Amino acid sequence: MSNLADLRVLIVEDQALLAMELELVLGELGCEVVGLAMDREGALAIAARERPDLALVDLNLLDGPTGPEIAQRLVEAYGTTVVFLTANIEQIPDGFSGAIGAVSKPFDESTIRGVVAFARQFIRSRTLGDAPRRFSMAPWLSPTPEDVAPH
Repeated sequence: MSNLADLRVLIVEDQALLAMELELVLGELGCEVVGLAMDREGALAIAARERPDLALVDLNLLDGPTGPEIAQRLVEAYGTTVVFLTANIEQIPDGFSGAIGAVSKPFDESTIRGVVAFARQFIRSRTLGDAPRRFSMAPWLSPTPEDVAPH
């Protein structure tokens, strides 16, 4: 896999064991985990200080369903690429709050590796690779009919 050492990642997850597992996997990929947060206040404080390239954000945190608000703030304020982590895909707002997609829980290390590679390609070249398994791409990334060439 390509070198990901230049990818700075924020993990926003209220399940401590899952957050630590993600941190371990990301570290193995060469990513720099710039912080772990369990709520909106913590996530936004870390983001303001660290300006992450990528954020993995759970929808439902210690302070409630604040994941979409966090995602929108990270995208708008810092240009962070966001991927939701959730067991409740149906709770994602229609516009995905600017996130590029969502990963269904439970997931495994292979899925996270694929998601990081997908996000890295998007961050670096604004192009889309093949979507990893258990990943739902945000509708705003799909081509609209006027973008599709006639047959």
